[in-house]
Amino acid sequence: MDKKLAQLKTMLAEIVDLGQAAAILGWDQQTYMPPGAAEARGNQQALLSRILQEWSTSPKLGKLLDQLKPYAESLDPDSDDARLIKVTARDFAKATCVPTEFVVEFTKVTSRANQAWVEARQKSDFSIFQPHLEKIVQLRQEYATFFPEVKHPYDALLDDFEPGMKTEEVKAIFNALRPLQVELIKAISARPQVDNTFLHQPFDEKKQWDFGVEVITKFGYDWHRGRQDHAPHPFTSNISIHDVRITTRVDPNFFNPMIFGTMHECGHALYDMGIAPRLDRTGLEGGASLAVHESQSRMWENLVGRSLPFWQHFYPRLQEIFPGQLGNVSLDKFYKGINRVQPSPIRVEADEATYNLHIMLRLEIEIAVIEGKLAVKELPEFWNTKTKEYLGVTPLNDAQGVLQDIHWALGAFGYFSTYALGNLVSAQLWEKINQDIPDLAEQIRAGKFEGLLGWLREKVHDHGRKFQPQELVQRVTGSKINAMPYMHYLQEKFEQIYGRD
Repeated sequence: MDKKLAQLKTMLAEIVDLGQAAAILGWDQQTYMPPGAAEARGNQQALLSRILQEWSTSPKLGKLLDQLKPYAESLDPDSDDARLIKVTARDFAKATCVPTEFVVEFTKVTSRANQAWVEARQKSDFSIFQPHLEKIVQLRQEYATFFPEVKHPYDALLDDFEPGMKTEEVKAIFNALRPLQVELIKAISARPQVDNTFLHQPFDEKKQWDFGVEVITKFGYDWHRGRQDHAPHPFTSNISIHDVRITTRVDPNFFNPMIFGTMHECGHALYDMGIAPRLDRTGLEGGASLAVHESQSRMWENLVGRSLPFWQHFYPRLQEIFPGQLGNVSLDKFYKGINRVQPSPIRVEADEATYNLHIMLRLEIEIAVIEGKLAVKELPEFWNTKTKEYLGVTPLNDAQGVLQDIHWALGAFGYFSTYALGNLVSAQLWEKINQDIPDLAEQIRAGKFEGLLGWLREKVHDHGRKFQPQELVQRVTGSKINAMPYMHYLQEKFEQIYGRD
């Protein structure tokens, strides 16, 4: 069996290499590729996706997995080899359900849609993007039919990002969470509002960028294996564990987007960079799921980056960089300002108390679209109506509304719920971390993040894709994903900021 296992690992290494080549093209498309190259890039990506699909569903790979199944059952179920065979078999079973021609078409359509979305967002004109999105929705609906065993068509899409998770589970979690968050927001709105006007003034873009670099360098971002670039919608590209690239955006008149976006993407990158080298080029080198990935980005962005101990360390440095803007703003005022709770139409700029409502809104819309109950042409108006219903605000235009996120242009229906699930997981992990590292706040206050990163490396990052998300969370925290630790975190934090009745 050693020989057959070696053959499997050789095949998987080549499949991973091919996927990483495609990832480079995707990164370039969103950073430096000229707009006129969209058609050619679509053809290039389609070719790679066809080859990747053919290799990932080859009869030789299927035969090897069948031969190795008894061997895997004889191993420690948590061993790397047992998990490699199990995860690969699951990937193979899913991939063989999807025709190669479909994969090629989907890649071409989303490549063109990406460029159309960029233009549509710049011009705040949904009509530019609408025909592309209609085709994507059609393809996503068709994709769900390849998995007739699912209870709901959305299950097939959700499973691509959150293995093993069902639509019913997510809706149950959100249904339990929504009234608690609404109650919290109402309680906060009854208290005097905190001031954050000092965040809305000119901040030199280069100085903002350099400060963000200082912060994530202290976090542990490895510049020997990464780089940071500009993008209209920040993202992280995991080319390999040795090449993890992040992007950010800088608003010259608002401080928050750059720093919190940079910390968010750094959180993703730290996860990818922390996966065990022994899993490299095995197919296990990715994250457990998008929710677990988001737990890392949201943890560094919010639980660390919006905390008082963090700014007790970094605020003097920020005042030194921007003395005219912040020299007379106290730490307490700054801390409260960056944590101001105020419903906004923009998801990526939402505060912690309202953020999950943005996700619940998108989940409702996506399910309705996939079920065929909501037409693409109806999306702008429906989006605005639901934003008003969920958040009490109405987007000023399409760019602030239905066009604000890139995900649908990428075909990523099923992705959004992972952001809110990631928030919940981050708080569950945070409770456990603080039990294991009692002086964590003091370490952060001193600008020391080695203890936190080391804990995450051992408990989460090292395992890559070996465990499904619910299993990993249970192993680390003792329970599956639940909302209460996150609600406790929010209630305690915002009672401190806004006071209580």
